[in-house]
Amino acid sequence: MQLKGKRALVTGASGEIGHAIVARLARDGAQVAAAGRDRTKLEALATEGLAAHTVTADLGNAGGCETLIAEAERALGGLDVLVNGAGVLLAEDGDVVETPLEAWDETLRVNLTSVFLVCKYAVPALIRAGGGSVVTLASIAAHRGSVFPQIAYTASKGALVAMTREMAVRHARDGIRFNAVSPSLIATEMGRSLIQQPEEWAKRRPFVPLGRLGEVEEVAAAVAYFASDDSAFVTGTAQLLDGGISAAYVASDLGKPDD
Repeated sequence: MQLKGKRALVTGASGEIGHAIVARLARDGAQVAAAGRDRTKLEALATEGLAAHTVTADLGNAGGCETLIAEAERALGGLDVLVNGAGVLLAEDGDVVETPLEAWDETLRVNLTSVFLVCKYAVPALIRAGGGSVVTLASIAAHRGSVFPQIAYTASKGALVAMTREMAVRHARDGIRFNAVSPSLIATEMGRSLIQQPEEWAKRRPFVPLGRLGEVEEVAAAVAYFASDDSAFVTGTAQLLDGGISAAYVASDLGKPDD
């Protein structure tokens, strides 16, 4: 119960990773407000007893973000933890030549601008609470280039890591810690669909020393660590959860998993 008594807001909570984060924080003792686009999935969190408060939110505009923070602070009685989990990867997102400007703009609006706006209004709330922790979901794409192009997504996630560092330095003396979690491929619906295509998975598997996808619960565990006081002396970091991808200079198929 490392998060007992903590009041947490999780955005992107109607996604698979967001659901797992809400569940982990609640299990660890936090009182959780869940925000997302899918009201049905948010209501399921409440029904399961995981979310104390739910709100359908469009985080692409300042008014919506300001209202979200005010509502979460009011519902929870304050705010100690913010998890920025909302994000998109659009089908039209490719290389720098082929990606439409509309896809670029929408990706940065959801993945980057929304985090800027939520933090803009959350930081004063965290200061009112005496400090706290902000955890942002980035990606391995923020740290490594990919031959599978996704230029807008990559740019947005790289910017999140840079923004995390700057906010960590600026607000350290306010008692607020900022960290990012950077997963590689995770076993969400998109990840599972990839490994169900043997040719596509065969292109990627040799570069993953652990030879498998990450699990949503593993992402949630990392988020819970940064949200809790167990990481009280950690700020400005971006933790990779990548199965060893970034550690390998040259990778080859090591066999065993999924043989």
